[in-house]
Amino acid sequence: MSYSQNPSSRFFLVPILAMFLGACGGGDSANSVGGSSGSDSSGDSGSARSGASGSSRSASSGSGNSGSSGTATGGGTTDGGSTPSTLPVNLRTAGNYAILAKSRISTVPTSAVTGDIGVSPAAATLITGFSLIADSTNVFSTSSQVTGKAYAADYAVPTPSNLTTAIGDMQLAFTDAAGRAPTVTELGAGNIGGKTLTPGVYKWSTGLLIPTNVILTGSATDVWIFQIAQNLTMSNAAGVSLTGGAVAKNVFWQVAGLVDLGTTAHCEGVILTQTLINMQTGASINGRLMAQTAVTIASSTVVQPAP
Repeated sequence: MSYSQNPSSRFFLVPILAMFLGACGGGDSANSVGGSSGSDSSGDSGSARSGASGSSRSASSGSGNSGSSGTATGGGTTDGGSTPSTLPVNLRTAGNYAILAKSRISTVPTSAVTGDIGVSPAAATLITGFSLIADSTNVFSTSSQVTGKAYAADYAVPTPSNLTTAIGDMQLAFTDAAGRAPTVTELGAGNIGGKTLTPGVYKWSTGLLIPTNVILTGSATDVWIFQIAQNLTMSNAAGVSLTGGAVAKNVFWQVAGLVDLGTTAHCEGVILTQTLINMQTGASINGRLMAQTAVTIASSTVVQPAP
């Protein structure tokens, strides 16, 4: 029997067909909504991740700038030195020396220096207090206070040209460190005593005071660069220490003024200054002293960092 022959059948089937078609349409609608929802969810998730990441970085930097918690987290999104802002400063041949200066290196005995020392364009007479003993080649001297060699601009070839290159490389390193884009500025208003600092480039338009212990925490590939427009002063017995695998060769103190490490103070890293570095009695550093004028140490300990 055909539907046309039985009108009542048609009336009975119409609602069923409508329900069936509605169900199909509903399924399509559900699929459409589900697809849209999936797309929106994915987009929202991506936005959320991006936003959260951005917010985290922004908050981290803000926390570092304020210093309110005592821990600078600016630079906390370190990438282990894979970007220009966190690459180590290239010392080139200046990195051959534990102490390098242009005008003078002096000690009040007895100090202990592990690594070579050098002055240029100053002559050997301006390496004072070390009781130097000239080598027979006159290329270098030795001292009981230096586990290494002492070089001066008036020694025999190739020392003069080597030192000229090293001094130039020291100045290039200073410029390199000064030119890095900062991730944290004016932390602690120039006083970072008691803080724990994550990797990054920190900048001050003033001097920097370290009156109490400071901790640098990070991995062996993380880098710290401290850009200081005036003097760097460490109080007596204050210390800078490394944790988490951080290494001294990746810590750089770029100082436009003078550097004064107080009695028994301890520092970590490479100091690059345009003027004087002064280590008072019993002060120590695991790093390098590089001054565009002079370095003076008094019964101090200087140990060049591991390569």
